[in-house]
This record gives sequence, structure tokens and C-alpha cells, in this order.
Amino acid sequence: MKKYDLHTHFYPGEFFTLIEQADSDFSFERSASGMRFIAYQGTRFFGIRPAMSDMGLRLEAMDRAGVDVAVISMGPLIQFVKDPAAQAKACRELNDRYAELVAANPDRLLAYGTVPMGDQDEAVAELRRVLEDLRFNGVILPSNIKGVYYDDPRFTPFFEAADAMGLCLFLHPQVPPGSENVRDYMLGSTVGFMYDTTTSVLRLMYGGLLDRYPNIRWHIAHAGGALPWLLERIDNGWRDYAENQERLPALPSTYLKRLYYDTVSFTPNTMRLLRDVVGTRHMVMGTDFPHPLGDIDRGVSTIEGLDIPDEDKADIFQNTALSILNNV
Repeated sequence: MKKYDLHTHFYPGEFFTLIEQADSDFSFERSASGMRFIAYQGTRFFGIRPAMSDMGLRLEAMDRAGVDVAVISMGPLIQFVKDPAAQAKACRELNDRYAELVAANPDRLLAYGTVPMGDQDEAVAELRRVLEDLRFNGVILPSNIKGVYYDDPRFTPFFEAADAMGLCLFLHPQVPPGSENVRDYMLGSTVGFMYDTTTSVLRLMYGGLLDRYPNIRWHIAHAGGALPWLLERIDNGWRDYAENQERLPALPSTYLKRLYYDTVSFTPNTMRLLRDVVGTRHMVMGTDFPHPLGDIDRGVSTIEGLDIPDEDKADIFQNTALSILNNV
């Protein structure tokens, strides 16, 4: 059995420079401790660590923790470059760089591609290129783009193409719109991310995307945000409000149990709840390495330490990943 890490990031150094110089809502600052970090509209987004751009450090950490294969992805940055042409060019360059890294480390790396959602023709073209030419294993999207969620019809061309190709789509959190109340205390990433994941998935569901695009395999970050904990309340919101029943033919929980959730939480209680709610065939390992809130060692050891059958652990470490990733 191999251990696959489906939530882990790599940022070629030149792309930090690109984001810093591009016209976007990101800025670069330093914390009181001296850590350089990225802020989104004034809200701290994430701190920058050497392993984010150093493949040697990444492979060392994988060896130490026992991670066999990492599906690298770039966090939600490029889709926020305001000029559509510049956004599309940056996506192509990043995906080409990822292809080089995978080719140099074929036994250790897979990749989620990045697509330029600011231009739907370009997004569809890059989707086809990363799956068919580069043979990537899926695509990563932020949970919102500049405050717009995917039930907005402007994104229909991309999702139609994604469904036709049976895409594995990694939905990664972003700072929620109107984030002034989470600017302090790193609440944007510790709490805001979880809120936005939950909101984004429910808008996918009520917006009809999970019905219209049944062939997309949705990988949801951070154990689904608050979804497992709020499942009964979400179902009650369907039972108690006729307008919600008009939009969905079945309870929300029936939809949410079809999705796939990574284990970036590192707490046995959350892992047990997620297993009880969706089952291990809908769970994949994630570490969020090398972000400050990630932990590659605990990402593995928390699963290893669960009092569950070995076959359930094999699902989380390997089997579910192989069932949802493209081109494996």
C-alpha cells in the first residue's frame, strides 16, 4: 500500500514574484516575527516557508513522514490576477513547470493543474491541455473567485467540459467575501477558510451543479470545513423550508455523502466523525504541507493511530485516491 497526499502545495519561486508584481488583491508583508506572508484584501492569507519552493526539502519531508506520492497544487492565487490574458499565461507557465517537476520525480509526484477561470474559453482549453497533454490528475479551484461562487452561470462552460471529461476537481478554500471581521488573529485561514468551504459546497448543491454535472469527482478540502458537524442542521434547513425542497429532490446529506473529503484536520475526533458520515471510500489523506497550518507528520500519524480496520486505513491512504484521480 502506498500513501497518497492529495492536499499539498508547491510554489515555484518565480510565481511568488509573479503574484507580487501582478495586478491583484494580494499584497506581501511581514509579521512581527519576521515571517513573510501574503495578504488578500488586507486579510492574512498564508505565511511563506522555504519548503514551499524547494523540492529537496519537500522530498525529505515526504521520506520522513512516509508519504509515497504527493499530488502537488498551487493554492488559490493565479485566478485572482485581474487581467484575463495575464492570468491565462500564468496558468500555462505554472502547469508547464509542474509537468517538468513531475517528469523529474515520476514515482513521487502527481499534479493538480490550475486553470484561468477569468476567461472561460481559456479555462476550457487549459483544462483539456492539463488532462490530455500533460496527463495531470485533476484541477484545483478556489472556493470563490473575487466573491463569486460557482452557481453563477458565467462558469457554465468550464463545468460542462469538466463533467464531460470526468474531472477530479479539488475545491480549496479562499478567504470569504467581506472578510473584514476575520482580518485579526489569523482568523481568515483558521476560521474563514472553513466557512467558505462550507458555503461554496452548499451553493454548488443548491445551485444544481451536483445534479447537472454528476461525472465530476469533487475533492473537498479540510474535512469539508463545517459540513460533517452541521449535516443534520443542513438537512433540517431542507425539511423546514419549501423553497429549498423545490431546488433539491432529496436531502442535502445524500448529496454531501457523494463528495470526497481530505483529512487536513489532524484530530482523531474529526476523522472518526468523517468516517461515520461519509465512509472511508470517500476520504483521502491530506497534509497541507508545507503551510504553517499543515503538518505532514501528523497528516500520516493521525490516520495510522485511528482504531479502525486496516482496510479502512488503506482506503484513506490509497484506494480512494486511485478511484477519483484522473490519469492514474
